[in-house]
Amino acid sequence: MSKIEEKALEAWNLQKNFKGFKLSVSRLELPKGFATALIGENGAGKTTLLNILAGIRLDYKGEISYFNRQEKGIDTDVQEQMGYTGPGCYFLPQWTISQVEEISELLFTNFHRDRYRRLCGELGIGGSGMDVTKQVKSLSDGNRMKLMLAAVLARDTKLLVLDEPASPLDPLMRDRLCDMIRDYLDQGSGEKSVFFSTHNISDMENVTDYAIILEHGCIVEQGFVEDLKEKYILVKGEAADAEQAKKVLFSMNRSAYGFEGICLAEKLEGLAGMDVSMETPTLSQISVAVMKSMQGEKKI
Repeated sequence: MSKIEEKALEAWNLQKNFKGFKLSVSRLELPKGFATALIGENGAGKTTLLNILAGIRLDYKGEISYFNRQEKGIDTDVQEQMGYTGPGCYFLPQWTISQVEEISELLFTNFHRDRYRRLCGELGIGGSGMDVTKQVKSLSDGNRMKLMLAAVLARDTKLLVLDEPASPLDPLMRDRLCDMIRDYLDQGSGEKSVFFSTHNISDMENVTDYAIILEHGCIVEQGFVEDLKEKYILVKGEAADAEQAKKVLFSMNRSAYGFEGICLAEKLEGLAGMDVSMETPTLSQISVAVMKSMQGEKKI
C-alpha cells in the first residue's frame, strides 16, 4: 500500500477494552480529500472507533492528530472543523426543527441558517410545507438522519464523520446521500474529507475512494479502492476444478454448476491449467471475502 501523504486524520495505538471485546488499532491514516468507508459487520467496532475519533468517547488509550497538526487530540479549533452524525438521540427529542437551527448557530460559528433551511426544504424534513415546529421525536428514523445531515452540512467543515448514515434511509435517499458526499468533497477542492461507516457497502460503493475493513476490533485491510481491485481478483470456474482452486482462492462460494471466489492477484499462477474466467470484483465482494477469511482464522 502506498504511503498517504496528505492526511485528514492520523491515529496511533488506539485501544478500548470492553467485556469480551477489544478495539485495537495500531495505525490509522485517513487520506485528505477523499471519501473513506469504514466497513465491517455489526459488532466489529465501527461505532466505538468513530466515537473515539469524533471526541464523543474519551476513555481510550492512544493518540489522534487532526489535519496534519502537531497537537494531539480535539480542541475548539478541531471541533469547528469537524462534523459528526450518528445513530440514536443526537438531538434532544423535544427540540423542534427550528430549535436545532438556533442551537447549532450558538454552538458553531461556522453554521449558516440559510443553508440549513435550504437543505431541510430540499430533503423534505417536516413535510412538504416544512413545519419547523415539528419535534425531533415525531420524525421517522430516516428524517432524523436527514435532519442531522442538514445541520452538519450547513456548517463550513473540513471533515465529516458519519456513523452508518445510510442505514435508516430509503434507496432513493441513499443515492442522494452519495451525491451530497461527492458535492461536499468537490466544493472543498481537495481540502475536505469524509469518513463514514457501513455494514452494507453496496449502497455506498460508488462514492467510496478509500476503504478500511474492520474485523474483531482490528483493521484487517485498507487501501484506495482502485488498488484493492488490483490486489484481489474475482475468479469463476467449473465445479470439477473447485477442490483444486479452493487451495488457492482467498474465499469461495460453490454450487453444483461451478464456483466463484476471490483470489489474491499474486497467487493467480496457482490456477494455471484450470478453465477459469477472471473479473474485477466489487468492493462489496472484496470486503465479504476478507471478513470471511478473518472469521475462519478466528475459529482456528
